[in-house]
Amino acid sequence: MVKTMTDAFSSQVGAIASTYGTDTIFILGKGPSVDEIPAEVFSGSLVIGVNDAERIYPADISIFHADWVAQALLENGARAQLYLTSTDFRPDRGRVLRVPHAELTQETADLMVQRLLSDEVVIEDVLFMSALRVAREVADQRGRPQQVYMVGFDFRPELGYAHPAGRQFTVGDEVERAMRIGMQENYLLNALYMLQGTGLELNHVGNRPYSRLSVDELVESFSRNRSGDHHERDWSVSVVAELTTNHFGDRFRLERMVRAAAAAGADFIKVQKRDVESFYSKEQLAAPYRSPFGTTFGDYRRQLELDGDDFTFIADLCKQLEIRWFASVLDEASYNFVLDFNPALIKLPSTISEYTDYLARVAASTDRGIVLSTGMTDKAYEEWVLQTFKEAPELYLMQANSAYPTPARDCNVGVVRHYSRLAKSNPRIIPAYSSHDENWFGSTLAVAAGARMVEKHVKFGNSEWAHFDAVALDLTTPQFREYVEKIREAEIIVGSEEKSVAPSEHHKYRIKKGY
Repeated sequence: MVKTMTDAFSSQVGAIASTYGTDTIFILGKGPSVDEIPAEVFSGSLVIGVNDAERIYPADISIFHADWVAQALLENGARAQLYLTSTDFRPDRGRVLRVPHAELTQETADLMVQRLLSDEVVIEDVLFMSALRVAREVADQRGRPQQVYMVGFDFRPELGYAHPAGRQFTVGDEVERAMRIGMQENYLLNALYMLQGTGLELNHVGNRPYSRLSVDELVESFSRNRSGDHHERDWSVSVVAELTTNHFGDRFRLERMVRAAAAAGADFIKVQKRDVESFYSKEQLAAPYRSPFGTTFGDYRRQLELDGDDFTFIADLCKQLEIRWFASVLDEASYNFVLDFNPALIKLPSTISEYTDYLARVAASTDRGIVLSTGMTDKAYEEWVLQTFKEAPELYLMQANSAYPTPARDCNVGVVRHYSRLAKSNPRIIPAYSSHDENWFGSTLAVAAGARMVEKHVKFGNSEWAHFDAVALDLTTPQFREYVEKIREAEIIVGSEEKSVAPSEHHKYRIKKGY
């Protein structure tokens, strides 16, 4: 069956929107007021950019029809996941959906306003009208109202532009620009009227008579909401989004995975690091392997490894998103390398459980918590770990089975209960569970058994050649967000070990206490 452009529009917009857990959408313009808005205000929400506004903040969806925009984006590096454009734009990354441009004339002005409430998809001359059409699509798919904030639409041409990365791109003279901006403001007033009672709550941010809130009020509101969400409950179970190498060494993909995992509610992002040349034999590296990166296994593995710039990027991005990160380090060179970037924890995976000399050196030198996965090990290994890592500030003992996927009969969540008992007499021990089983059920049982950290593999879409995709939850769908929600639900249900009368226990019969 041939997929129409409208079908592709719905599918691709829906896939991107599904990675966010909020009902907030930002439409990003280039007015200078954007310079006053911290980047963290946008994090966790769908962002739609018009023209080259993605250079100010990496929009999820960018909309344009002018060739100068394509030049600006190519010169500075495409950052969006999806481009809606009528041009022959061919970025190195991100998907492109060719959408017809509907030129605005005096005769077609009413049609543009009419299209805002129709199913038609075009690139309007007034680009924020197309952005509102995207927001409408999101509202329709989610089936609930969306709060839409228009930022950077100052309608004050004399103030100039915001300050994106790279040189400024402009078209036309100042008189033409002022006329165009004035005309656009009139269409915004039309949109505010037309969208009343629809699935979009449209909020203009600025100091115009129709603005719902000022820039300062927006910043204060989102700072307050984020703080309130973060401290609403002191969750005792940490959820780790294990990216493995499903970023494929692609910075663009890596950023999207981190942002999506953070938006879904993860507490930690985890990546991997190994020294490819020493970890694998020459024969292994030279072996044939089919991937987009070459014809050998070495080509594949070298592409997947993150370098120093990537780790700096992860550290900075996680700080901005208020989420912590750490890494699995599979060899001593990688351990020393990763420490330079100050991860919150260090993980030693099951893969290297037999490399006891290396593990002992980490144990002797660590100044931070160690997450140690116990797949493919037995009771003797546990005893060795407890003795060897007795000086580690924290020791996360992570029950794991190294089969991908793990059969239900081999999950052995009961081991988490054993680790929980060990923690009673040794508070440095933190019981944990690495889920290689399907979906969320095993992880919620682990929470009931006492796990204070759960880890789940995630991916960003499907690929036919990547390892272990079968066990990973897809960040381009609601899967991981639902996983986090189930963990939180389990944590609430488990509650406290201290027996007491709950506030909900209001029975009409009062029994006199005899004790």
